[in-house]
Amino acid sequence: MSDEDKREIKAGAEAPAAPAAGDGPSRPAQNRRPSQGGRGGYNRGAGGNKFFRKKVCRFCTQKIVADYKDPDTLRRFTTERGKILPRRITGTCAKHQRMLSREIKRARVLAYLPFVKQ
Repeated sequence: MSDEDKREIKAGAEAPAAPAAGDGPSRPAQNRRPSQGGRGGYNRGAGGNKFFRKKVCRFCTQKIVADYKDPDTLRRFTTERGKILPRRITGTCAKHQRMLSREIKRARVLAYLPFVKQ
């Protein structure tokens, strides 16, 4: 064999180059639905509501003011354990949520509302 033939054999015997790191996913996608979206937007619960009803701020619509001396109104915005409910659950606007939390904290200090329910 000539030197050229040996070089061709060596060049052909080399291992193929490894695939680039960004060619594909590191794990295959299993049972993914393309329309799922984030945070479980697909098939949320059995039955579900067909129409989403936007929550509106009760303080804006009814023109009421949260007062620390009215614990019955403030209790609607706390959990069974006494925690303040977030805006996404109560539907209050940012302005009135801040006012509401301030009044709940005042009512707690003055013992109109308990800090923790037992």
